[in-house]
Amino acid sequence: MANSVFVDTWGWLTLNDAGERKHKAVANLYQTLINQRCSLYTTTFILDETFTLFFKRLNPYQAQQAMLQLSAAFSTNQSQLIQIDELRFSQAQTLRLKYLDKPQISFTDLTSMVVMQEFNIRQVLSEDAHFT
Repeated sequence: MANSVFVDTWGWLTLNDAGERKHKAVANLYQTLINQRCSLYTTTFILDETFTLFFKRLNPYQAQQAMLQLSAAFSTNQSQLIQIDELRFSQAQTLRLKYLDKPQISFTDLTSMVVMQEFNIRQVLSEDAHFT
């Protein structure tokens, strides 16, 4: 999809944690994407990781606010929360077996790759090099 961006755990965490070294750059990019009406995609697995990290890295109040704010973003048409269902999970398992030589790729990242392929998304907000 043209004008679509997949947001990985790193992107959501960096956007919401002012202590992250690239916070300001990601916040500016996120605002640009919103202003340009880009479609933002993420998955339930990504939010699982993100919410867990919010509560590990931020104080409880900040974590709560970040979680609620991020959840609210998916009530708009601009942000799409994709469920990792049985079919997508199975496709990720197939990728896991295909990339046995790349054990550093997490299963969550493989589910993200499945979604990116399904929706033809070519841009990702992440620092994970294996998305290239």
